[in-house]
Amino acid sequence: MDHRQKILTLAEALKRRRELAAGGRRLVFTNGCFDLLHPGHLRYLSEARSLGDYLLVGLNSDRSVRAIKAGAVEGPPRPICPEEIRAEMLAGLAAVDAVVIFDQDDPLELITALEPDVLVKGGDWPVEKMVGAKEVLARGGQALSLTLAEGFSTTDLVARIARCR
Repeated sequence: MDHRQKILTLAEALKRRRELAAGGRRLVFTNGCFDLLHPGHLRYLSEARSLGDYLLVGLNSDRSVRAIKAGAVEGPPRPICPEEIRAEMLAGLAAVDAVVIFDQDDPLELITALEPDVLVKGGDWPVEKMVGAKEVLARGGQALSLTLAEGFSTTDLVARIARCR
């Protein structure tokens, strides 16, 4: 299968969600910018995938990344990689079953529509601060903050690249 087929529209993601629910399969959802993939992302996504039957990654659009990262003091404007490239890279990972790009500044609308069984974020996001956690927990789902892999961050990677010039 061409991994680009794993990049879904919202309508396709909702259809997939209905199919999973009908089959009693657990949907795990996470989201992020995933600008420059690194081993921390791979480890995080593999752990997220192990928590259910299907991992759907919500990917911030270029516009939403610019809005989120607008206050960043150092480094080049983000995202570095356009959303189509970021989506394709994620879709090519074995742990990722599908990717859906969203344009809002946060994923609440997407989480509410998809009703995941498990919502996960990295350890820098405690459950009480996770967008959508309250809604997932209210439906009887799980919201988990996964351990971050030490020594990996996109911000640090960008800084190291900038020092190489």
